[in-house]
Amino acid sequence: MKRLPVIASLVVALAVAAMIALGCWQIFDRLPKKEAFLVQLAANPARPPIAFPAIPTDKSLLYRRTSAFCLQPTRWKTEGAGRFGWRYIAQCRTGAEGPGFAVEIGISRDPNARPIWRGGAVTGIIALAPVHRSLIGNLFDKAPDTLMIVADVPPPGFTRAPRPTIESIPNNHLAYGVQWFLFAGIALAIYALALRRRWRDRDVAG
Repeated sequence: MKRLPVIASLVVALAVAAMIALGCWQIFDRLPKKEAFLVQLAANPARPPIAFPAIPTDKSLLYRRTSAFCLQPTRWKTEGAGRFGWRYIAQCRTGAEGPGFAVEIGISRDPNARPIWRGGAVTGIIALAPVHRSLIGNLFDKAPDTLMIVADVPPPGFTRAPRPTIESIPNNHLAYGVQWFLFAGIALAIYALALRRRWRDRDVAG
């Protein structure tokens, strides 16, 4: 009877068990939670408007209608909007002690445009503010994503930004789960081939 190498077999077994556990976690835990979250978000546009949250990190508020008052835009940034041009996002001051908020006021085809906007009442849709993290940064940066307002009315010379929709939120947990199961199967197949070659070499040598 051919003997299995104990340590190598134990390592492979633990790795395969971990992969299967991760696959089950994605499919039976993460996927149902994500689907329930998406159902909630799909109903948000029809819910009553709310004041923009003072701490804008609650993703369950995405796509709700909202309002806020911008005392003054303190800085501007632009984000590419593909064929539409450039998104202009203002960081607004709300008061001496307020945390402020971000508002996407509209889109321009000119990346050097100077918006004629000094603040005031803002109404619109709650969306995720753009964030730029590398793959490594995502592993170590635990800061929550922040929300912003996509304004209903753009300033002169700008076009209204496209309304954010739920389709922009990925739901890849089923694919992730299947991938982990495939990885487990591949690991077992590779180990089985390695064992077969090892035993064959021993038979030849013997």
